Amino acid sequence: MIKVLIVDDSPLLRAVLKAVLEQAGDIQVVGAAKDPYEARDMIKATQPDVLTLDIEMPKMNGLSFLKNLMRLRPMPVVMLSTLTQKGSPETLEALEVGAVDFIAKPMTNVAEQLEAYADILYQKIRTASRARVRAFKPDRDNAEKAASGDTKYRSNNIIAIGASTGGTEALREVLTKLPSNCPPVVITQHIPPVFSASFAQRMDRCCTVSVKEAEDGDVLGEGRVFIAPGDKHLLIAQQGNKLVCHLNDGDKVNRHKPAVDVLFDSLLPVAKQVHAALLTGMGSDGAQGLLRLKEGGANTFAQDEASCVVWGMPRAAVELNAANKVVSLDNMATNLLKSASR
Repeated sequence: MIKVLIVDDSPLLRAVLKAVLEQAGDIQVVGAAKDPYEARDMIKATQPDVLTLDIEMPKMNGLSFLKNLMRLRPMPVVMLSTLTQKGSPETLEALEVGAVDFIAKPMTNVAEQLEAYADILYQKIRTASRARVRAFKPDRDNAEKAASGDTKYRSNNIIAIGASTGGTEALREVLTKLPSNCPPVVITQHIPPVFSASFAQRMDRCCTVSVKEAEDGDVLGEGRVFIAPGDKHLLIAQQGNKLVCHLNDGDKVNRHKPAVDVLFDSLLPVAKQVHAALLTGMGSDGAQGLLRLKEGGANTFAQDEASCVVWGMPRAAVELNAANKVVSLDNMATNLLKSASR
């Protein structure tokens, strides 16, 4: 049984969450706290495996509590977030601090909405219970420095990356190490629509490279990073002598839109110019695409188990022998850049 502690200031939401979670069969709600202070005592008493945590609460907001928790007693946390543009910065900061994942907080018809979200909620709780969490360090060291821009890279080369659960921070680790003259980078991260633009803006502020949410017709270029919108597949297409972004509003692939396999498969015509990596994430999206890229001549990488929050997607790639090399997150940027260098 996965022991879950609910932390939310709404009595109704606490009751509904408890009722829904206990229908899962393998999840036991060991308590429901109305604020972080009550939660602190309940954590000591119940020793939960996973915490569900509301971001907006009285006395101490969820983000402040999360920072203290991940610094003193790191544990898997799933944030209950308002999935709006206004709420996205706080949610992305929660992931940065150490939350494993987040799920929508229903605003109306709470019981009905949560019933609809039940399967997603169960999945996120189960994934969180197996996740690797690390202590939050308020003061980041200087490890996240971009590589020197002195290295020359092969023309028309592309770096392609796929990620899911734990991916926003894994991508930060990679992108902050890329120099301004690196090959173009294209990314599919499983993320809700309103969050992808905020995430791209957040990365753009902390990186040497230019980062943006991909738009139809964007031209790939040196030092430019394009992140798939949260509700569209990102494909790369040849247009004359240029490679451009193409957005597709088709069906979900591997239960996802955007899907990593869609991005990787779109690069097959230029596979020999591709350096692709599959980072932390739940499921197997991207594993088959990575294999096809490898068979087409691409150099392929998978993040190792020890550095993943969730070793799902990279594990699937490793089991398919789709990765030329399995590397730690710390060394992923270095390996991708070395692969693309002259």
